[in-house]
Amino acid sequence: MENLLPHPIPWYIAGPLIGLFVPALLVLANKQLGVSSSFRHMCAAVLPTNVEYFRYNWKAESWQLIFVFGMLVGGFIARQLFSLPEMVGISASTKTDLTTLGMTTFSGLQPAEIFQWHALVTLRGLLLIVFGGFLVGFGTRYSNGCTSGHSIMGMSLLNLGSLIATIGFFMGGLFATYVLLPLIFKL
Repeated sequence: MENLLPHPIPWYIAGPLIGLFVPALLVLANKQLGVSSSFRHMCAAVLPTNVEYFRYNWKAESWQLIFVFGMLVGGFIARQLFSLPEMVGISASTKTDLTTLGMTTFSGLQPAEIFQWHALVTLRGLLLIVFGGFLVGFGTRYSNGCTSGHSIMGMSLLNLGSLIATIGFFMGGLFATYVLLPLIFKL
């Protein structure tokens, strides 16, 4: 497999491939790309309930559940077949910034100081993982879609709401990176 894909696909190839997936999905299947609504479909499928929000024809959107399942399986296969033994390429300035925040492990895709079970029961872990996860979920529903839905699909459809949401995603990311993260890591 190393001969097939010896290195990760560069952003300038992967990005356009993702971008071309959007019109292909529209033209070939008359479907819009989005992942966050699949959680609603899954809940409607497995939870027999009288909640109005889950009473709709989820079977018409079952292709999204298959799409999400395919992403999970594809990610697992990619991890098993194409994982690289060397460290992830992080710039020296980023390593310096992260070291200043207290992160010292750069061997994986996510900092071990945050993404380990024992870190979850700390105040920092609760804020970053639990409260952060809640904010992501709430924001996704409040903005009526996730980053992929708005930034890839909505922007390609010239949707003003998606442009506003995408600007908000970037502003929120910058604020969290430069203001909130240093404050949280001082805890």
